[in-house]
Amino acid sequence: MPFDTTAPPLATGQVKGAAAPGDRAVGLWLLLVAAMVVVMVALGGATRLTGSGLSIMEWRPLTGWLPPLSEAEWQRLFDLYRTIPQYRLVNQGFGLEGFKRIFWLEYVHRVWGQLIGVVFAGGLVWLWASGRIRRALLPRLLLLFALGGLQGFLGWFMVASGFFEHRTAVSPYRLVIHLGMAFFIFALLLATALSLLRPAPSTPAEPWLRRGTIAVGVLAILTMLAGGFVAGTRAGFTYNTFPLMDGRLVPAGYGDLSPWLLNLTENLAAVQFNHRLLATLALLGALVLAWRALRGSESEARGPVLLFAGLVAVQYAVGVATLLWVVPVGLGTLHQTMAVLVLAAFVNALDRLGTIRREGA
Repeated sequence: MPFDTTAPPLATGQVKGAAAPGDRAVGLWLLLVAAMVVVMVALGGATRLTGSGLSIMEWRPLTGWLPPLSEAEWQRLFDLYRTIPQYRLVNQGFGLEGFKRIFWLEYVHRVWGQLIGVVFAGGLVWLWASGRIRRALLPRLLLLFALGGLQGFLGWFMVASGFFEHRTAVSPYRLVIHLGMAFFIFALLLATALSLLRPAPSTPAEPWLRRGTIAVGVLAILTMLAGGFVAGTRAGFTYNTFPLMDGRLVPAGYGDLSPWLLNLTENLAAVQFNHRLLATLALLGALVLAWRALRGSESEARGPVLLFAGLVAVQYAVGVATLLWVVPVGLGTLHQTMAVLVLAAFVNALDRLGTIRREGA
């Protein structure tokens, strides 16, 4: 797993502390796949914000590469789309041309996901066949491949929830599961790549720096998952003021739903407030962390920790702007993409803090 501190066995003839032959190639390949995941998350955000995600009602992971090539095929897909509530309640009457406009973004999103699978599977086979992958690393790479396949299924599982009679969008719960899996896969890809491309830090970081970074990182990840519920319930289109919500610090009706736990995931006021609260706690933690890092002794982790704290602050500002501008597509997409960059900075900081296993050690 990404933060396991035990080192794998050395490759035959490998000198302790030196990277195994082929580690650089494997690490760069994983970085490429991680970068493709960032693009995938951005495409997913744009697809959701434009209401394009339910336009393709068939899941064809192996044969869905080609778009409709005839008017008859376009009409068939449009007729399928017209059977779901989103068309009848949101887009009724926008015609075949309107359908084509929402189709293309979802199509690109799906094809990009399939391309990620091809790049990962093709790279895995080629690097293994050419002897660049050490045997100790293979289980993790196979796990990543399996998680990628699971993510494809979870994407369809999420989309299918929007076909139910009472829905015009996907289930927030399934959206959060799909988004959370994307974050996990990205973090595991990046952590593995960094452990292959860079040696372990030469000097250990102060314990407080490690603990503080992990605490802020956990808050940031919880904020991201809470943001998934904001996106899934469209809570960001309400209470578009800051810092107060409808003139109150804690909005009226915070605990109106019964049982009470439903407020955490389905009450628009509570969902948005919780996201704001977690984001503010993460920001305050990041500011304290940056202040302590600047005052502390020099270490290899100082720069990465400051970068992580800085990106948390930037993401907070982007989130506030997105809320005040009532979630325009561009800002909303940037906000979702920034979440992955914050996660990348967190993983990078953990690597420099020495908490990630060294695959080349």
